[in-house]
Amino acid sequence: MAEKNIKRTKVRYRGRFAQIPIYIGKNFRMFVYQNDWKVIPMAAFIAALVSAVVRNKFFITMEGTAMGALAVTTISLWNGCFNSIQVVCRERAIIKREHRSGMYIFSYVISHMVYQAFLCFLQTVTMLVIFKYTGVKFPKHGVVVDTFIVEFGITVFLITYAADMMSLFISSVVKTSTAAMTVMPLVLMIQLVFSGGLFSLPNNMKGLTKYMISKQGISCIASEGRYNSLPTYSSWRMIKKIANSPDADEELKLTILSLEMQGYDKQINEEARKSNYKKDYKATNENIRVRWQLLGLFAFIFAVFSMIALMFVDKDRR
Repeated sequence: MAEKNIKRTKVRYRGRFAQIPIYIGKNFRMFVYQNDWKVIPMAAFIAALVSAVVRNKFFITMEGTAMGALAVTTISLWNGCFNSIQVVCRERAIIKREHRSGMYIFSYVISHMVYQAFLCFLQTVTMLVIFKYTGVKFPKHGVVVDTFIVEFGITVFLITYAADMMSLFISSVVKTSTAAMTVMPLVLMIQLVFSGGLFSLPNNMKGLTKYMISKQGISCIASEGRYNSLPTYSSWRMIKKIANSPDADEELKLTILSLEMQGYDKQINEEARKSNYKKDYKATNENIRVRWQLLGLFAFIFAVFSMIALMFVDKDRR
């Protein structure tokens, strides 16, 4: 009887790669029975809210595309973080027990990489469908891929997946689920502040942006949307707003009206478009591919860090 148990154990734990499908199956059962599927309607709800705000300007004007790129990146970061922020915390005792029984950390993390990729894919498709049917006007052709929605989907998926792996690493390090949920808003805040798309950073801090998932995501989406080629109307609108203010005198109003009649509004907007040119937003194949590679690298690095952190799970006294 003891010999049979030993044989079963050897079959059960015969190798790293043999264990991967076992844990993938476990994760998919959790998708059904532990309500992991709820991340999909949540992604749909958030995408609908954002679409209601950006759909009339996204991919149409410079300012609308910049705002939309920031919004989509924020959604993707949020979705990815929530997918895995409690994954390791909630089953740390199980991981410790199974690791001592022969489970490989490599197999455990790889299985989560596959499963989390599945969740990120579903969230990406959900977001694209919501955007499409709520009136976001996608360009017809992409820069790297001929079909824009496919190219845009690759970017959204990579941002979500990189954020997902980042949260998996956090979940592998922190002590409890409560601590993980406390750390997550701080991490999201850091990503947004140092994205370069929300605030104008001091020169000595601008170098930090290249290490942010958010920066690569915003730059990639803006490049795909051909930000530098889009028109801008914000400068002339500001001038009109000044002219229409209660404190503006009649002479100023007449001067601005005269400029508009002579077509100077178009010239001002064109000069504003040129001045808003951003090198990071170049709509080139190389620029977008580099952003994709960096997002993929972020995901890989965080997955490796998760493996390293969990290697010491047996010494964990939590």
